[in-house]
Amino acid sequence: MTRTEISRTIDAPIGVVFSTIADITNFSRAVPHIEKVEFLSDVRTGVGARFRETRIMGGRKASTVLEVTEYVPDEHVRFVSDQGGTIWDTTFTVEAGADGRGTRLDLVMEARPHKLLARFVTPLMKGVIAKAIAADLDAVKAYAEGAG
Repeated sequence: MTRTEISRTIDAPIGVVFSTIADITNFSRAVPHIEKVEFLSDVRTGVGARFRETRIMGGRKASTVLEVTEYVPDEHVRFVSDQGGTIWDTTFTVEAGADGRGTRLDLVMEARPHKLLARFVTPLMKGVIAKAIAADLDAVKAYAEGAG
């Protein structure tokens, strides 16, 4: 298993930041390399929401099916995907900023390979994945600060 943790302090209210990360429609507006979102469930936000996200990664299109498995408004949202022989388990948490201003956004992603090849490849991809996630959070920060 590999674990990636990234945080950002965002000059926007918790509700704006949470809505940006927890509502895939807003998240796809915030993150420029997400090309398309296709809902696979009637639920659009909250537990049970399933969708296929297509984004550009390394100049190529990549699609991933994600499901929201936990959702506590203005606190945290968890997305899980089984892609490429690995369970990708990502939790976004929001809380008031340390100085009482803005919002602290924390992301924890655990990658649990369950197929042989993935057990070798997934750890090697950690740096690339961390860089991509950091870019996503930078985009969320810019979007939420513009909306707030």
